[in-house]
Amino acid sequence: MSPRRILTAAVAAALFLVTACGGASDGAPPDGPELVRRAAEAMRAVKSAAFAMETEGAPPVPVRKATGRLSGAGDADGTIQLEVMGTLQEITFVLIGDTVHFKGVTGGFQRMSRSQLASIYDPSAILDPGKGVVQLLTNALNPRTEAEEKIEGTEAYRVSATLSQQVLAVMVPGLKQNVDATLWIDKVTGRLLKADLPLTGGKVIVTFRDYDVPVQITAPAE
Repeated sequence: MSPRRILTAAVAAALFLVTACGGASDGAPPDGPELVRRAAEAMRAVKSAAFAMETEGAPPVPVRKATGRLSGAGDADGTIQLEVMGTLQEITFVLIGDTVHFKGVTGGFQRMSRSQLASIYDPSAILDPGKGVVQLLTNALNPRTEAEEKIEGTEAYRVSATLSQQVLAVMVPGLKQNVDATLWIDKVTGRLLKADLPLTGGKVIVTFRDYDVPVQITAPAE
């Protein structure tokens, strides 16, 4: 075999090996658009979850802290901490259908409508595919994979993206700007684990856990 044919065969063999190993074979993570697309699909299938939202600094939002459980049916329970005229007030809520049972630190439960709660903070919107996390990920701009990290022991991809103010405001009332956010997406399931939302004066941090753990929301005794 001539030297030229030997060289050609060697190049062809090398190209075959590279292709068989999936391109550059450098273990590079998926790119940002692919990750947020997969995350949106994964979140669309979620049946329940637990969430926590907290603020750092003094971002321009009335809700300072919230925790709770969410069902795929739109029911939820938990607590919301609001800043009202410079003081913090905590509300315990149970959302079932169109009725919200709520109470402060003292006193018993009272009732309000779902729409009244939504003007303060509507946790049920988080898992709503039409206006929650799914839409947030679907409409994310310029997503870029930055690194691989662990979030509470779970392997995740860290992704930067610009999130829509219009969609975010449904879940975090008071937002008046798009947000250059950092997202952490579970490497195995594709679900959103954490969102870091820098705002003027501070930030909002949202975390998720207990995906698809059965949730039963029951009305409190009044």
